[in-house]
Amino acid sequence: MTDIGVQALPLTGERTVPGIPEENYWFRRHEVVYRALRARCSGGVVLEAGCGEGYGADLLAGGAPTVLAVDYDSLTVAHVARRYPRVAAARANLVALPVRDEVCDALVSLQVIEHLWEQERFLRECFRVVRPGGTVALSTPNRLTFSPGRDTPLNPFHTRELSGAELTGLVRDAGFADVEILGLHHGPRLREIEASHGGSIVDAQVEVALSGEGWPAALLRDVTSVTCADFELIAGNPDASLDLVALAVRP
Repeated sequence: MTDIGVQALPLTGERTVPGIPEENYWFRRHEVVYRALRARCSGGVVLEAGCGEGYGADLLAGGAPTVLAVDYDSLTVAHVARRYPRVAAARANLVALPVRDEVCDALVSLQVIEHLWEQERFLRECFRVVRPGGTVALSTPNRLTFSPGRDTPLNPFHTRELSGAELTGLVRDAGFADVEILGLHHGPRLREIEASHGGSIVDAQVEVALSGEGWPAALLRDVTSVTCADFELIAGNPDASLDLVALAVRP
């Protein structure tokens, strides 16, 4: 992947951007979920609500004939339209999606709901635009491991983080059925890498960011080496996961 789009879309401290070595861990942690969902979004109309840089929508467009990517940030939308021509990009408020009722075969929204104040309203909009029998797929950081023991998120960009049980309840209350919660975990190689960085590769990266100092060579090498194969997306024990992935169907 070239760095043309990376230069055009500035880092915010929260939006994940591909092609930057220091961002690679977070990029791969997000990318692996898009890849896992691609088969579920292989036909019809797919809507990504909160598309960010657009690499995920473009990945989904490799298997779906129509992908609409929406985001509230106008700079982001312009970037997606310019860099990913097979994705239709539009600016939108996620609690008032500019889509007709029951028009989407699948709706994807990854690492977005934790940023929203009106989570229930957003999920009702998701239900409205997905056709009967259509799929919704959501991911979000697991509150129990991302902000352990806290009532408010550690991440200043997040408004409300969720546990697996809380996410399940929200999705069901919106009207969706057959709700399944998967958990994203570090695989064996990443667990080995973590052992050499004090037990947490995330904490090691946060420490560098807070210190304002340069990256230790060993940490940067290990972060740059991370691939999608270093993560496991599995059913069972979601409370111990890094991120939660909810899959559901509109009846």
